[in-house]
Amino acid sequence: MKRALLCLCLAALGVLAACETPDTYPVSGEACAPDDPVKDLSAENCTPPV
Repeated sequence: MKRALLCLCLAALGVLAACETPDTYPVSGEACAPDDPVKDLSAENCTPPV
């Protein structure tokens, strides 16, 4: 059962990744720009404070 669920999740991930266009953000669909502030983020910006 776990193997079937894992295969289903991997297949869904592959389908969703294939539908993403490289020049837009996946959730909002907004166009990416060379000066987007997101490019300055690092892993430290995404961790919750302890």
